[in-house]
Amino acid sequence: MLLALLGAMLLMLLAPLAPRASAAPSPSLLDSPYEYLGWGEPQPPVSVMAATGIRGVTLAFILTHGVCNPEWDGSRPLLGGSDAAAIEAIRAAGGEVVVSFGGWSGAKLGVSCKTPAALAAAYQEVVSAYSLAAIDIDIEHTEFASAPVRKRVVAALAILQRQDPGLEISVTFGIGETGPETVGRSLIADAAAIGFQPTVWTGMPFDFGRPLTDMGHASIRAAQALAADLVSAYGVSTPFAYQHTGISSMNGKTDEASETVSVANFETMLAFAREVQLGRMSFWSVNRDRPCPAHDPGAECSGIAQQPYAFTELLAGYDAQGPS
Repeated sequence: MLLALLGAMLLMLLAPLAPRASAAPSPSLLDSPYEYLGWGEPQPPVSVMAATGIRGVTLAFILTHGVCNPEWDGSRPLLGGSDAAAIEAIRAAGGEVVVSFGGWSGAKLGVSCKTPAALAAAYQEVVSAYSLAAIDIDIEHTEFASAPVRKRVVAALAILQRQDPGLEISVTFGIGETGPETVGRSLIADAAAIGFQPTVWTGMPFDFGRPLTDMGHASIRAAQALAADLVSAYGVSTPFAYQHTGISSMNGKTDEASETVSVANFETMLAFAREVQLGRMSFWSVNRDRPCPAHDPGAECSGIAQQPYAFTELLAGYDAQGPS
């Protein structure tokens, strides 16, 4: 009797570490490129949809205005502004949106909201404002660098997931050529320790810091290492880990002068994603998915010779076929 009781108590203690049996992501949602409507001269999302056949768009970024107050770029309101109008137009055209929080610049909700409950409420405010089915937490810079903030973010997302189990959640962060680095592994460990497993862990495999001539296979190696870390952290199978692993690439010239993600490189990534059924594919960004007049990359072009929307069209084809 005592042994049975102790065994039951042990199972209760271990239960939070078990993998969440979530469904594979919807290809029309998480398999969507980023567009930043507050950056440069962005293309109207509905025009992008019409030109490429893409069905979903990941709109960036929700930041904070003041203390724990979610707004677009920390400066534009959730409702009644141009961003809400863009979402309405996307849906009217038969598309859907993923809203991304964070990014590199600006004041982050994870830093400003001082408790997991407050941060979860801020996320929920945005989810409720647009009746969202999917969100992306792009954890970078000040959110990523602070251990207490990283723990706050995953704790808040765990609260949000319990409140809305059907909500798809991507956690996106930078990874090296050999997968998550020390801080990234800590982020995954923090999540696993409290039983939180997002729909997908998305790695950003670029800005590696050394010259690379084949960003397609380098990105695949990084994703394979991320999946291996999920196997270790959650005790899941490799196929299961791949279904909860994602790649968010950068189209064209990256922030490293020696790095270029070509259209062919992205095709290589997509072929791998189909083969192993990755949970997410995306890239930064639609704004840049066009050639530059002088091959000079920036907010509005890729810096490589390409056809307009070459990367978006590839992702639309992947989306239409699904991950298998």
